[in-house]
Amino acid sequence: MQTPDLGEDPLALDRQVCFALSVASRNVISLYRPLLAPMNLTHPQYLVMLALWERAPRSVTDLCEALHADAATLSPLLKRLESVGYVLRTRSRTDERRLEVALTAEGESLRAQAEKVPYQIVETLGVGLVDLEELHTALTKIIRSSRQALDAR
Repeated sequence: MQTPDLGEDPLALDRQVCFALSVASRNVISLYRPLLAPMNLTHPQYLVMLALWERAPRSVTDLCEALHADAATLSPLLKRLESVGYVLRTRSRTDERRLEVALTAEGESLRAQAEKVPYQIVETLGVGLVDLEELHTALTKIIRSSRQALDAR
């Protein structure tokens, strides 16, 4: 494999992918906060709700896979979502070791309010939809290849 040309200074901060991803992630998530606050959701809780609005009920294991998270990270989020009345956690009737997460009526009805969020984010960012879709495609490739690299370790 040929060594890529990383320019004169391969350690220049403004050329680092990790730096750009970190700053972009922090900034974009900050834009979500005021939009999610009226729904009593944090950004990580919103991601859980998105997964559940996509398909529910789901097992905790399935949610972990969908969100690329571990159970230790997900457990407090699910407890909080249950305490505000958005989800219900129950043991599977067929396998007691399996914890299932279902939406409550309140959690289901919250979807109508949440449907406005993506439109508000696109408008706030002021970046064309085509550019955002291309970014999403590139980030999905990065997620996939980084997962493969981590799994190969």
